[in-house]
Amino acid sequence: MADSPDRSRSLVSVVVVNYGRAELLRACLKSLLAQTWPRLEILVVDNGSRDHSLDVVFSFASRGVRLLPLTGNRGFAAAVNLGVLQARGELVALLNNDAVASPEWIEQLMSGIGASPDVGMCASKILFHGSDVIDKAGHLIFPDGQNRGRGTGERDRGQYDVTQEVLAADGCAALYRKEVLKQAGGFDERFFAYAEDADLGLRARWLGWRCLYVPEAVVHHHHSSTLGPYSPRKIYWVERNRLWLALKNFPLPLLLLNPVFSGYRLVWNLFAALLRRGAAGNFRSGNSLWVLLRVQVRAYRDALAGAGPMLRARRRIRSARRIGDLEFYRHLFRFRISAYRLAFQERRRGTSSSPPPRSGGVSPPRSVVVPAAEERRRLAVEERRRPRRRREK
Repeated sequence: MADSPDRSRSLVSVVVVNYGRAELLRACLKSLLAQTWPRLEILVVDNGSRDHSLDVVFSFASRGVRLLPLTGNRGFAAAVNLGVLQARGELVALLNNDAVASPEWIEQLMSGIGASPDVGMCASKILFHGSDVIDKAGHLIFPDGQNRGRGTGERDRGQYDVTQEVLAADGCAALYRKEVLKQAGGFDERFFAYAEDADLGLRARWLGWRCLYVPEAVVHHHHSSTLGPYSPRKIYWVERNRLWLALKNFPLPLLLLNPVFSGYRLVWNLFAALLRRGAAGNFRSGNSLWVLLRVQVRAYRDALAGAGPMLRARRRIRSARRIGDLEFYRHLFRFRISAYRLAFQERRRGTSSSPPPRSGGVSPPRSVVVPAAEERRRLAVEERRRPRRRREK
């Protein structure tokens, strides 16, 4: 494992992957140039943007921002790998082009990665831009490979204000030791976009590295500003890639049970789609169930077509692992998310649909955002139903 970084000498290389969204990129770079960490290198890898993104980067060239242009959109994973290859620092931070970091973001992440030599990744508290609603506070995972942000859709009331271990860091805003990226083989470019950060996190876990969540490292994020939160292309990549993640990383008994867990999750997704709740319901509001079915079938077809390279990667991961299957199972169990919450958890900025009551009429813990007017009506109804106390004589 690695030594703790030295503040006076440690250079942090920040890689920003960009594809369009020039004005969001400008705000992102301004937030990085305002960081309190003394030694910082900023690299923008542009995936062939057709707007004025390059002009934005050139306007910051005098302040040390470097541009790494690509002729076409090679995806998030390939762009990050190029940035890491060009990075001079032994610590690499990732920040989405549609995210704005608080001034002490790097400083706080550095304190986290220096907490222990086996901490190879640090996760940020990511809030939806312009709100106090959580986008992600680290990653959780379902047994079929579907991952989701911890706390997604919850109003930030301090419930995630403790520095603690999480499964993996979200690539929107994270810090990695370059040693971890090299050992794990970097981001898998075949994923193109989505779940490549969770895949990398699991591969790093197999190598014995831990991930620490640092709540003081705050970032505000315009969620899915490039594709949109419920784009068919995004749904396709998420579903295909979670299958590849499982093929590469899951022990054989869990992998054989993957169809069972996936079927269980899809039943909940169908239920949510019919009720027009959660991510599936929001997707259905702009698309038919037939479109959703076609996207799922195409994702499974392409996942199976690409299974060969994933199985070869699996053999490499298994041969290089430093922890046993039992410890890996413990990680998955400790940082699990239910199919119920995956289906009904709302992901849009500032709103969150609460899951319907389970059988027996018992509602789940109220950890989702409710509009103020709705909350006032609910409290008023509860007050009317509450039995009146007898006045004391």
